[in-house]
Amino acid sequence: MSAASIPVLQTRRLVLRGPEPQDYPNFKATFASYRSRFMGGPLNPYESWMLYAAEIGHWTIRGFGMWMIHDRHTDETCGMAGGWFPAQWPEREIAWIIWPEKAGHGYALEATHAVRGYFYETQGWDGAVSYLDPKNLDSIRLAERLGAVKDHEAATVDGHDVVYRHPSPAVLRSSQIADGIAMEIGHYADPSFKPKGVALD
Repeated sequence: MSAASIPVLQTRRLVLRGPEPQDYPNFKATFASYRSRFMGGPLNPYESWMLYAAEIGHWTIRGFGMWMIHDRHTDETCGMAGGWFPAQWPEREIAWIIWPEKAGHGYALEATHAVRGYFYETQGWDGAVSYLDPKNLDSIRLAERLGAVKDHEAATVDGHDVVYRHPSPAVLRSSQIADGIAMEIGHYADPSFKPKGVALD
């Protein structure tokens, strides 16, 4: 799948587009930083380049992948969110990462909610999981805000991760999860909104 054929998703504050070569510097900087410690990092320049090449190639191999998250007004990149299913992954995953300087604005919640909706409504997915480091409390909280719950019976990637199972399309439609997410995104979109305590993605 070429970059031009990757669908573009738009949300209230964001535009999600397929990863392009010019987006690589922010990706490289993030995966060289401490923020990537729960995703196999920090990585050296070669490892970062190989992973970014895999992000682009995943779209061709699987027909889905990770979008680059852009601010609708500035076009700056904020991170990535999307689907991830490399070899030996037990199930299709919904994954995300936000650049360190863009954290705390609800971008991961907004982007991940959008990509999950796309996979459910357009691609016919009947569910998904997120594989998380048990020490990555921010991502665990985000998964829970998305309605995912810890699945103790699910196969893990390497035995050192925990599996959070996202609600099925039917559950998402029949519950108040989507309404709660929309309300939270609305708060983040309000310029006067100041989250209390530690900012979460």
